[in-house]
Amino acid sequence: MTNLMTGAEIVFKVLEERGVEHIFGYPGGAVLPIYDELKNHKKIKHILVRHEQGAGHAAEGYARSSGKPGVILVTSGPGATNAVTALTDAYMDSIPLVCITGQVPTHLIGTDAFQECDTTGITRPCTKHNWLVKDVKKLSQILHKAFEVATSGRPGPVLVDIPKDIQFQKTKYLKPKDLKNDNKKTSFSFNSHDKEIDLAVELIRRASKPILYTGGGVINSGPKATELLRELVSITGFPITSTLQGLGAYPGNDHQFLGMLGMHGTYEANNAMHDCDLMVNIGARFDDRITGKIDEFSPNSKKIHIDIDPSSINKNVVVDLALVGDVKSVLNKLVSAIKSKDPDFVYSNRQKISTWWNQIENWRKKNSLGFTNSNEVIKPQFAVQKLYQLTKAQDVFITTEVGQHQMWAAQHYKFDKPNRWMTSGGLGTMGYGLPAAIGVQVANPNKLVIDIAGEASVLMTMQEMSTAVQYNLPIKIFILNNQYMGMVRQWQELLHEKNYSESYTAALPDFVKLAEAYGCVGIRANKPDELDGKIAEMLSVNKPVIFDCVVDKVENCYPMIPSGKPHNQMLLGPQEEEEEISEEGKVLV
Repeated sequence: MTNLMTGAEIVFKVLEERGVEHIFGYPGGAVLPIYDELKNHKKIKHILVRHEQGAGHAAEGYARSSGKPGVILVTSGPGATNAVTALTDAYMDSIPLVCITGQVPTHLIGTDAFQECDTTGITRPCTKHNWLVKDVKKLSQILHKAFEVATSGRPGPVLVDIPKDIQFQKTKYLKPKDLKNDNKKTSFSFNSHDKEIDLAVELIRRASKPILYTGGGVINSGPKATELLRELVSITGFPITSTLQGLGAYPGNDHQFLGMLGMHGTYEANNAMHDCDLMVNIGARFDDRITGKIDEFSPNSKKIHIDIDPSSINKNVVVDLALVGDVKSVLNKLVSAIKSKDPDFVYSNRQKISTWWNQIENWRKKNSLGFTNSNEVIKPQFAVQKLYQLTKAQDVFITTEVGQHQMWAAQHYKFDKPNRWMTSGGLGTMGYGLPAAIGVQVANPNKLVIDIAGEASVLMTMQEMSTAVQYNLPIKIFILNNQYMGMVRQWQELLHEKNYSESYTAALPDFVKLAEAYGCVGIRANKPDELDGKIAEMLSVNKPVIFDCVVDKVENCYPMIPSGKPHNQMLLGPQEEEEEISEEGKVLV
C-alpha cells in the first residue's frame, strides 16, 4: 500500500525537494500542524521572527543576497496581513518569495471565523500569483508551481493559503516528475529576430552621446548577466549609470561609471541622461524617481529597452526599440553581435565619443557629492565614507532602511559586486533594513552585514534585534541619528515653507541602553574624531551591534532634482534652495 502523507508533511517534502534550507516565520493556530511537523525535518532551519513583516523582509534579504527564493511561514488573519507590506515590497522590487499562510478550516471559510481573512483576495494585487488550497491532492502540485512562478520570468512573491483541515488530511504525494506539464518552468529566453539585434548594434554604432542605464534586472538575471554587462561597457567604451537597485552590477569605482542617477543621483549621471543621443536601458523600469518630469526626460535620445517583462515596455516612456527577454540572454546576443560586426569597436569609436566624454568630465568637476565637513559635528556623508574606508577590504553586505541615510549610503558606499546591496526601492519601506540584514546574515553566516539605518526607520522593526540575538547573527546596525524623519523634514523645508509638522521625534530611546536590553552591544559616536575607533570597535565584536552615530540634525541630501523639474535642473547644495518649487512639483513628491 502506498504511504500517505498529511498536508503538513507534504509542505516539508516540497521544501526539501526545492533545496530550501531556511524559513522565516511565526507560529499561530492555523499553521500549528505544519509547525508540529517541523521537528522531523532537521535540514530545514526555522528562524523565529518577532513580527510577520520582519519575516518577509528577512526572506527578501535572504533571497537578494543568495539568489535563492525566500520562504515565509505565517498564520491566518493578522499573520497574513502583517506580511502584506513585505510581499508588496518584494513585488515592486522583483524579489522571489514563497509565502505559506495558514487558513481557517475549509468549512469555516466565509463565516467570519476567528482569525479569518480573505488572504488570497488581499494579496492578489501584491503577488505574482496566489492559491487557496481546497483539495489536499493538489497541494504538492500547487507548492511546486509556486516555486516555479516565484523564480521564473520577472521574479516576485507568491502565496499559498492552506486551510488547517488540509494540513491534517492525507494523500499520495506527487513527485515533480508526476506533475502535469503546466508545472514546467516557463521559458523567458530571448527569442527576438536577428534584425532587432542588428538594429540595436546599428544604433550603438551611430551614437555620439551614448549612455547605458542599468537597473535591478541585471542583478536578478544572475552573475553571468553582470559579467556580460561589464564586457559590453569594455567593448563600447560607453559611460554607464545605475538605478538604486542596480548598484553593484558594475564596479562603483570604475572610471566609466557615472554613479547613481535619479532624484539624488550625481550631476554627471543625470545630465548625461538628459543630453544623450542614445539611451540603452538594461533591466530598469523608467520609474518616476528616475525620469523626473516625464515630458522633458531625455528629449533628444533614441531609446533601447531590454527587459524580461513585456508589460514594462512603453509603460512610462515610449522607446524606439524593445528587446524583450532575460538580460543575460539579450546581452549575450548583443555583445556577440558587436564583436562580430566590429571587433575593434572601442578603438574605432573612441574619437566619435571623445567630445561626449569631455563633456562628462566637465560635469564631474562639479563634484556633486561634495559636502562641507565639520570638526565639531558628524556629517552623515562623512560617517558613510568612514564606514566604507574601514570595511571595503572585506566582502561586505549592506542593507538600508528608507530615507536620507539610504541615499547617502547609495552615494558614498561603493559596490563592486552584485547582491551586496539590499534596499527597498519601489515601495520605499521604512523598517526594511534590520530584518533584511538578518536574512542576509542567515544566508551568509561568515560575512560582514551592516544595516545603514535612520533612527526613525529602524524603530519600526527594532524588535527583530531579539531575533538576531537568539540566533547569534552578528549584524551591525549603523544608525545615522539626526532625531528627524530626515527626508520628510527635507521635503518640508523645500516644499512646505519649513513647516516641520510631526517630523521630529522628541522621545527617542537611548540606543546604547536599548542594545544592552536586547543582550547585544551598544556603541555611540558624537564627534567626527571618534568614528575611526568606534567603527573599529563595532567591527571587532562578534555579536549584534547597535551603533548610534549622532549626526548633523539639519543636513540635507544633495544633489537633488527638485520635484517637477527635468534632469538638467539640479540643486547641488543649500545655496540653491531658494528656487521655488511649482505646485505641480509638490504633488509629485
